[in-house]
Amino acid sequence: MTDSAKREDLLTELDDLVATSDTGARKPHGLTGKLLLSVAAFWSLFQLWIASPLPYMVGFGVFNSTEARSIHLALAVFLGFMAFPALRRSPRDRVPLSDWIMALAGAFCAAYIYLFYAALAGRPGNPTTLDVAVAIVGLLLLLEATRRALGPPLMIVALVFIVYSLAGPWMPGMLAHRGVSLTSLANHQWLSTQGVFGIALGVSTSFVFLFVLFGSLLDKAGAGNYFIKLAFSLLGHYRGGPAKAAVAASGMTGLISGSSIANTVTTGTFTIPMMKRVGYTAEQSGAVEVSASVNGQIMPPVMGAAAFLMVEYVGISYTEVIKHAFLPAMISYIALFYIVHLAALKAGMQGLQSSNPDRPMLRKVLGFLTGLLLIMGLSVAVYYGLGWLKPLLGDYAAWVIAAGLAATYLALVRIGARYPDLELDDPNSPVVSMPQTRPTLMTGLHYILPVIVLVWCLMVERLSPGLSAFWATVFMIAIIITQHPLIALFRKEQDVATKVRQGFSDLWEGLVAGARNMIGIGIATATAGIIVGAVSQTGVGLVLADLVEVLSMGNLMLMLMLTAVLSLILGMGLPTTANYIVVSALLAPVIVTLGQQNGLIVPLIAVHLFVFYFGIMADVTPPVGLASFAAAAISRGDPIRTGFQAFYYSLRTAALPFLFIFNTDLLLIDVSFVYGVVIFVIATIAMLIFAAATQGWMITRSRRYESLLLLLVAFTLFRPGFWMDLLHDPYRSIPPAEITQALDRMDEDSNLRMQISGVDDIGNPTTFYLLVPIPNGLTGEEKLENLGLTLMQEGDRTLVDMVSFGSLASQLGFDFDQEILEVMAPVDRYRKEWMWIPALLIFALVAWLQWRRRPATPATTA
Repeated sequence: MTDSAKREDLLTELDDLVATSDTGARKPHGLTGKLLLSVAAFWSLFQLWIASPLPYMVGFGVFNSTEARSIHLALAVFLGFMAFPALRRSPRDRVPLSDWIMALAGAFCAAYIYLFYAALAGRPGNPTTLDVAVAIVGLLLLLEATRRALGPPLMIVALVFIVYSLAGPWMPGMLAHRGVSLTSLANHQWLSTQGVFGIALGVSTSFVFLFVLFGSLLDKAGAGNYFIKLAFSLLGHYRGGPAKAAVAASGMTGLISGSSIANTVTTGTFTIPMMKRVGYTAEQSGAVEVSASVNGQIMPPVMGAAAFLMVEYVGISYTEVIKHAFLPAMISYIALFYIVHLAALKAGMQGLQSSNPDRPMLRKVLGFLTGLLLIMGLSVAVYYGLGWLKPLLGDYAAWVIAAGLAATYLALVRIGARYPDLELDDPNSPVVSMPQTRPTLMTGLHYILPVIVLVWCLMVERLSPGLSAFWATVFMIAIIITQHPLIALFRKEQDVATKVRQGFSDLWEGLVAGARNMIGIGIATATAGIIVGAVSQTGVGLVLADLVEVLSMGNLMLMLMLTAVLSLILGMGLPTTANYIVVSALLAPVIVTLGQQNGLIVPLIAVHLFVFYFGIMADVTPPVGLASFAAAAISRGDPIRTGFQAFYYSLRTAALPFLFIFNTDLLLIDVSFVYGVVIFVIATIAMLIFAAATQGWMITRSRRYESLLLLLVAFTLFRPGFWMDLLHDPYRSIPPAEITQALDRMDEDSNLRMQISGVDDIGNPTTFYLLVPIPNGLTGEEKLENLGLTLMQEGDRTLVDMVSFGSLASQLGFDFDQEILEVMAPVDRYRKEWMWIPALLIFALVAWLQWRRRPATPATTA
């Protein structure tokens, strides 16, 4: 068999792998195949319609959120049964009659809320026999669609929670609850917005679909290939260059991709053979691609759609979510880049042949910096220029900005038309020369414009995520239709009509691909809603908190490690979106509750990022790491060894959640811009040192004690407060009876820590901590009043007598008849950042020791 035939077989195998896990492996012929494609395209157009302002302008086709969720799930379930075969031996080229029946029945059950919305609204909480029957059949068909589209794990987890809801009285020990009836279960899970049609499906309907569609259209337009070629043109000729290019390409692809597996396959088919060529083993090559691809899910602005779920679950703005998630994602990618560089150093690798070897390094660096400064300057000019134009032009501002955007697009396409189109080279060919950077960069600059529109609408205009994605997608549609005809016109080619047809063909394929990519996500969010509904209906979240507390024996670190392991287990085999919904619904409240009880007061966004990070690590970790299996299929390496190697490379990603739980500065919470820059620089240095310690190599091979010292340095840079707390207690204890006097002495930017004794949601005694910000006020009494808290003394006890409705005290968790056990006020001490100095001195010592024994003839290639 020839190399090209082997490559075609591999690509077919990978397409089947992605189809099986993401888009559906069935490709029926004839009328059925056309119907499948038409329904998928209709789904995309429906989502664009409900996201646009057009329904409200024309007064037609306006759907409320519940109706939209119902139609969304109906289309997802229908396509799920049509696109995903029941069994491996099931036919791929036709749809059996049984699947037609289940597809139509599942779509009807999902659309039941839309079809009979008025009747159901007239009998809330009082379902008829038909309502219950439809709900039960709908749940069973949803579970079957989940098994087909996502495999058994999520279906089994959802089924366990359904059984747990019904069998509560027969559960052992702390797992027992009063149980729910079948009618109550059906009503809660299917006929209300507490279960299947809850927040998760709502986010999938409103936001996620449009971002997946946007990514599909961007990829269909050629942006995926552009990102890969650009990364190789910039980095391929450096030492271990293909691995560095894989990291950069996967990071850029991760911006538009919602799937770790699809990201791995898209970039890996090109990058993995290249990595093997320069000296990486099959397992190393696959592991680098997996680590980079999975990291794409933590990279803002999309984060595998989890960013939009966090907006709903955490209750903060999208901009805040992006701000908090940005720094850990960036330093994680920088560290992975450094890890592959260290691996290349250890193995003495070289880069690939450069297309412009005569260009000195200084010129490359200066050219890059110049381009970066120009982009930054242009960004500032656009931001402030538009800020000045909008009030000046008033209602005409949108039209002027649109005209300017169109002119910019035309100019960039004209520039790109001067250079040849990008073709994806065969990485298995005997000779591979890296493309030149300038022509590669210029060819696809117009692909950046829709991303800029998306970020502008989200971050500057502060539009909703759905509306922002709509406008970015509309612009992307304009690009995908017009780019080929415009390039043909600028090149004075004759086949413009053919190019027009190609543009509409690409649009059709993008609409279909976007919908097929959403089948699994739509079904997953609905099924995850079953778990969320069971948690709210049975109170199992409190049971899980008690279970984790018992197993961890009250130890905070053990509790976090146990939660991380549970997140890994629950995340096995699930797509990113469903993964986050499940682990956040079950485990985020556990960390908050047990942390408060043990003195660890953590912002909710930190907790959600913690479980999210470990949930996506399941795509790496054997034995179910799906991305590792996809990479191993390309590298022809062992998938289990690839998974373990990828987990080894991903240790930095596993360490970050523990660090930002204890040091929320890493999430840029309540820090100034200048201090945020300092934190970014120090955290990046710390992560590079951590990478060097875990890889056993910095300037040269590290000795064991040097690796331990580097780990100590990295920990100190990440969490300097740990050592400062040992040297000087950050708080002093104040008798609860003296709260008023303490408030009188404290500034408004300070906080008090209070230990409270009360009862939990189900009436059990509990003790927990609260971090109380100091409110406005001239005196202690006024500050206490503004806090919304009225206290009373009963002997030596200080009790909460009254909490004002809607006050800060009410929001913090104060309640009537709680007892304040202890009050701790912050003390003046040296800043924790002073601990960075001894840490950097130790690092300098290790660097000096390694410099002394470095190889006599250092390599000259970067």
